[in-house]
Amino acid sequence: MKSMSPWAVLASNDLAVVEEPLYSNETKNYTFQVFQTSDSILVEARMLNGAISLFRCAYSPGGFDVAEKQVNARGITLALEGVYGKQTVDIIIDTDEDIPVLRYTTTLEPTTTLDIPYWPRDILFTDKSGKPENSAGKIHASQWGTRSGFLYLSQMRPKSEAILYLQNLTAISAYCDQTETSLGDTVGGEWPELGFSLPPSKKPLNAGKKVTISDAFIAFKAQAPESEAEVMETYLTLLSRIYLLMPRPDTRYHSWPEVLENGLKDLIESPGCWSQVAGHKYFNAYVSDYETPPEIMVQLAVLLPLLDYVEWGGKELEVMKVIKEGLPAFYNDQLGTIMRWLPAAEDKLKGEEEQKVPLVMDSWYLHHPLLNLSRLALKGDKVAKTLFLDSLKFAIKVARHFKYKWPVFYKMDTLEVIKAETADGKGGEKDVAGLYAHVMLQAFELTKEKKYLAEAEKAARTLEGYGFEIFYQANNTAFSAGALLRLFKITGKKLYLELSYMCLASIFRNTQLWDCNYGHGKNFPKFFALYPLNDAPYTAAYEEQEVFCALHDYLYHAKGVEILPSVKLLVAEFIRYIVDRAIYYYPPMLPTEMLEEQTKTGEVDPKLWIALEDLQDGWLKSGTVGQEVYGAGNAFGILPRHYLQIPGEAFMVYVDYPTADFTAVRGKNISFQVLGDARLECRMMLVKTGNLKIPAVEVRVKGQKKHVEGKPVKGGNLEFCIPGDCQVSIKIFEQSTIKHNNH
Repeated sequence: MKSMSPWAVLASNDLAVVEEPLYSNETKNYTFQVFQTSDSILVEARMLNGAISLFRCAYSPGGFDVAEKQVNARGITLALEGVYGKQTVDIIIDTDEDIPVLRYTTTLEPTTTLDIPYWPRDILFTDKSGKPENSAGKIHASQWGTRSGFLYLSQMRPKSEAILYLQNLTAISAYCDQTETSLGDTVGGEWPELGFSLPPSKKPLNAGKKVTISDAFIAFKAQAPESEAEVMETYLTLLSRIYLLMPRPDTRYHSWPEVLENGLKDLIESPGCWSQVAGHKYFNAYVSDYETPPEIMVQLAVLLPLLDYVEWGGKELEVMKVIKEGLPAFYNDQLGTIMRWLPAAEDKLKGEEEQKVPLVMDSWYLHHPLLNLSRLALKGDKVAKTLFLDSLKFAIKVARHFKYKWPVFYKMDTLEVIKAETADGKGGEKDVAGLYAHVMLQAFELTKEKKYLAEAEKAARTLEGYGFEIFYQANNTAFSAGALLRLFKITGKKLYLELSYMCLASIFRNTQLWDCNYGHGKNFPKFFALYPLNDAPYTAAYEEQEVFCALHDYLYHAKGVEILPSVKLLVAEFIRYIVDRAIYYYPPMLPTEMLEEQTKTGEVDPKLWIALEDLQDGWLKSGTVGQEVYGAGNAFGILPRHYLQIPGEAFMVYVDYPTADFTAVRGKNISFQVLGDARLECRMMLVKTGNLKIPAVEVRVKGQKKHVEGKPVKGGNLEFCIPGDCQVSIKIFEQSTIKHNNH
């Protein structure tokens, strides 16, 4: 028999004797009822087959009185009075779609200065007869650290349903700010008692000051998923259902052309960004880190975003030539492959970390540079093509040796495993198989040799069964998603599309769907931030920027494929929020008192427009790892993807959603497709690039009778609000005479 807390025992016993609900609502598959017990307000969700889930909306040791009750078409609001304060509970049951969503929001106004040493979790599962100890379920995924406060589970005894529980932790920030607590690891528990528990206070709540102590959303699907594909697709569907209902912060417009110019200047001119070895200049991984030898991943992680910018703007950058000149020195003729560390500087490695040893390879570090070299090769770069093709034999040898299941570290000359697993029982770097498949697809595209396509398929099939555990590193999981989508388009095998959804679900499982508005978190937005590793305590500029680019690429390859509506929605929203958030990785955007002075690697220059590696929870300082040069691609990735240039005009079109099919011919209307979901809106702006005023324009969305009104904003720009998933046309009434100035 399962053990239970006194709060669970009391709740189940109280419900056995409660006669009348305070409120009842019946849907197609569920009956929702609200009950008052001796110390709680409980919502019971009962399925037709008798499965029961209970949600504790309010809790008060010693009980409370219902001072006021208001019932409406969508739910009930209760005003409660207890011995230590007043609570208000607003319960809503949204049945507008087949998937019902329960939401309850609870506020507390203490009547005395109040410490919170403990708070019970708010979910309890029972069997048909109301006994929690006889229920059983499977938790597919849940909160880790400061990621979204969620639980995704299936109730298995009685076998009945899938549930996604999401606590809107943004709403709890005021509680944390008063009590100096964090919202990390606040959603979890053990079956049958799960959910959110207020973090125990370090400082008391003030009397008379109202705070929100819960804002929970629960989406119900009246059928438990069985296959891996069903588990992943159900998660994406339930998440998008809740996402449309939850409060989301506003975004702001940032002048990315200006940010780019600042970043480019500092990248090129700051001596802390560079080292010199054997007559060549190389980027350091971190500002002023002269102890670590140059890495090929770092050089290419900066070069490829610079190439995006150059292709967009038509400029030449001398720094790109400097980077390219140093690449051949990373090739090892004896092994027949590129190396992670520059061979001429490997003697600087001191072994203070497992991978900082000559000839030791971190599995993903081989394939990531190969992927970037293949991109250069496909654009006609002959040196990159040679390095890429000459390294493929070694990459295939390693893949086959490890049977497409890579360890964390191995020796390049002997393939001896140095570190097999990320943690005991967790396996190695699982998403490397998808990254490898991406590399093989690039080789197939470059050479047309089907042996590379066959390798891609062999690797891709090994990803089955990983579920949410596929995620090792965010950018590699995102590259895997794109590779699997491309494999689906080439082969028509549905498995690969399903596996691409598995990768995307794992990415969104590692995001933070709340804003940390306590402590230092008040200084920067964090909504929809992505964590770089499945156990990382912070978000990181480099991985977020690469995922941003990879998801743009995913939507590009999805053209002509009927992908899940939830994927269209969530990908577009992630992109929209990162365009807002990414600027806060730059130290000049942050107060110096929140920056770590003693960094792990190199140093942090608060005036330098080079991104911090890490943004932390609100009570911690950021930049603890260092200021990452290889994260410099932020602005260079955003500008070409979100600023549409207009020939002959002194303005650009900015859209914070992803777009496609942009056409701008002088003398004709501008047109483009906005991606995403029509139920949400995004920002479009006409942004000045010269001294002339923006000409008179008419903006129309296909299918709408009236044109879209714009409003003047700072800098002489024009701002418009447009829906996702629409066709936009812009008619210019007055042509400017100034030649377009490329930023």
